[in-house]
Amino acid sequence: MKRLRSLRAEESGFTLVELLVAAAMGVVLMGAIAALVISAVKYQPRISGKAENVTSARGILERLTREIRSGERIEVAEPSRVVFIAYERHSPCGSNTMLESGQPSVPCRITYSCTTTSCSRNEAPPVSAAGSGTTQTLFSEINSSQVFSYEPNANPGEATYVRVTFRMPDPQGSGSLTVSDGASLRNATLSY
Repeated sequence: MKRLRSLRAEESGFTLVELLVAAAMGVVLMGAIAALVISAVKYQPRISGKAENVTSARGILERLTREIRSGERIEVAEPSRVVFIAYERHSPCGSNTMLESGQPSVPCRITYSCTTTSCSRNEAPPVSAAGSGTTQTLFSEINSSQVFSYEPNANPGEATYVRVTFRMPDPQGSGSLTVSDGASLRNATLSY
C-alpha cells in the first residue's frame, strides 16, 4: 500500500482545465502569428515596389549628378529640362565606343527632359540641333515634372549648381516619396 501511494505521488501532469486553458492560449497565439504573416505577405509587393522605385531614382540621380559635375556650361535651365555641355569618355557622342586610355574626354550636349510620368536622356555632339542624338528613357515612375532647380537662377548661362528632385507616387497611396541631390559644374568658367 505504501508503494501505491508513492506511485500516485510521483504521477504529475495537467488537469483537464489546465489543458483547455493552454489550448485556448495556443489558438489565440497562433491566430496572431497567422495575422502577422498574412499582413506581411499582403504588403510585401508594395514595399518591394517602393524600394525598387527609390533604388532606380538613386541610380539615375547619381548618374545625373556625376554628369553635371563634369559639365562646362548649362545651355537650358528649366524646371522640367536641363541641357548642358559635359565631358564624356566615349566618342562620338551618343555611342558606346569608349575612348582609349590617355585620350582626353570629349564634350557632348546632354539633355535631361522630364514629364509628369518619366525622364529621358539625350546625348549629341555639342553643336548639334536640339533633338538629334540618342534618346533613352531612364525613369518612368515620377509624378512631377518640376525636377530641376538652379543656383543662381538668373539665367541659364550663369547657373553653376543644379538640384534634382524626383517625386514618386507612394505605392501605399499616401503622398509621394522624394529623392533629391544636387551638383556643381566643376568645369564651369566662372566670371567674378
